[in-house]
Amino acid sequence: MSFWKKQCVIVTGGAGFLGRVVVKQLKNKSCLHVVVPRSKEFDLRKTSAIRKLYRQVKPDMVIHLAAVVGGIGANRANPGQFFYDNLIMGVELMEQARQFKIQKFVAVGTICAYPKFCPVAFKEKDLWSGYPEETNAPYGLAKKMLLVQSQAYRQQYGFNSIYLLPVNLYGPGDNFSLETSHVVPALIRKCIEAKERGDKYIVVWGTGKPTREFLYVDDAARGIILAAEKYNSSEPVNLGASFEISIQDLVRLIIRLTGFKGEVVWDKTKPDGQPRRCLDTSRAREEFSFVAKTSFEEGLKRTIAWYRRNHHQKFSHSQASLPSVNFSGEM
Repeated sequence: MSFWKKQCVIVTGGAGFLGRVVVKQLKNKSCLHVVVPRSKEFDLRKTSAIRKLYRQVKPDMVIHLAAVVGGIGANRANPGQFFYDNLIMGVELMEQARQFKIQKFVAVGTICAYPKFCPVAFKEKDLWSGYPEETNAPYGLAKKMLLVQSQAYRQQYGFNSIYLLPVNLYGPGDNFSLETSHVVPALIRKCIEAKERGDKYIVVWGTGKPTREFLYVDDAARGIILAAEKYNSSEPVNLGASFEISIQDLVRLIIRLTGFKGEVVWDKTKPDGQPRRCLDTSRAREEFSFVAKTSFEEGLKRTIAWYRRNHHQKFSHSQASLPSVNFSGEM
């Protein structure tokens, strides 16, 4: 608590899915000052806006969560935008932080940075052993450049930055747009709306054979804050929940928890994405004592309950357009 009472922190993406939880937890720790830049005032793709932000706030630390993110469909539709916006935001935020002599920069990357075919569980040393899965490679590589920048700046300038790799996140407040969301919120929405309409089936992309790992958003935020306080190295660190579930089993679980009684139709013309995803989280445990606490089923129940309370609001139907700069964080 005494550490955070002395810190002025900028949280980019602090109004988004992950960012809101990070901001809440920082305030619960009595952080001296938490600043959330909004895109209307600060376009973080522009150097002038970043310099204006740093001059006004004079932060001790930057936690960079802002990202243009989405599922497989959004990545396939917008590879250029996903690459440019994510790359330029990260590069300029860190470069200007160095110039302004900000004490610490926390860069939050993505599991999409890992090679398509990577030994399971993914270890940080395997990041450079191959090319990422093609559908999200532009996004994953743009975010991975923050690791290169972090290590180069520490070597040349002694700049204190760290790089974290969260696995796929889920939880209350997620993006539930069917066009741009990730798999968990998309499936929850499909099942609940199909149940309400009395549909006999839902359509799910791919074969269902790939595996994934999911981290509850509150756990992810806690891991980021622990690292921000206690970790001071440019060696990358995985943040995950240390389990693996197939998409087929995920669909069955969400169907059971939502009460949908229909069938599943697998659209095998659509891509599966990366074959397997599961992280080795031993470095996070050893370096700053991070272990996920929320069981997957409990996290899903909370997420489903939140969506049922909120899904008739305008937000669930207003995100169908192609993504703009979305300060929602990864992951």
